[in-house]
Amino acid sequence: MSQASQIRETVARSTVLSQLKQTYLNDRNQKFAIAIGALVLTPIVLPLLKPVAKATIKSGVNLFEKTKGAIAEAGEAIGDIVAEAKAEVAEERAEKASLKAGLLAADRIESQES
Repeated sequence: MSQASQIRETVARSTVLSQLKQTYLNDRNQKFAIAIGALVLTPIVLPLLKPVAKATIKSGVNLFEKTKGAIAEAGEAIGDIVAEAKAEVAEERAEKASLKAGLLAADRIESQES
């Protein structure tokens, strides 16, 4: 689709929408009919929408609980990884310290022998 045809299509849509808007804004009878229709249909539609709303809320609660559990599991896994990393760092430091202590002891022995 060319850019010119896209522009024409957009202009046509905006023209139709603006005409609908003007018709709605200018016609009092139409507003009155919509208001009466809403008043008549509300008691009929609300009982139908309640199960839909309840099902939507239930799905949201279930999703929240599953997400909460998944986040907790991810937090535990990250905590375990951090603990392992800290233990490895401590072990490496201990090895370096013992190696350094061994080298210092060897230097002392050499200096005493000389």
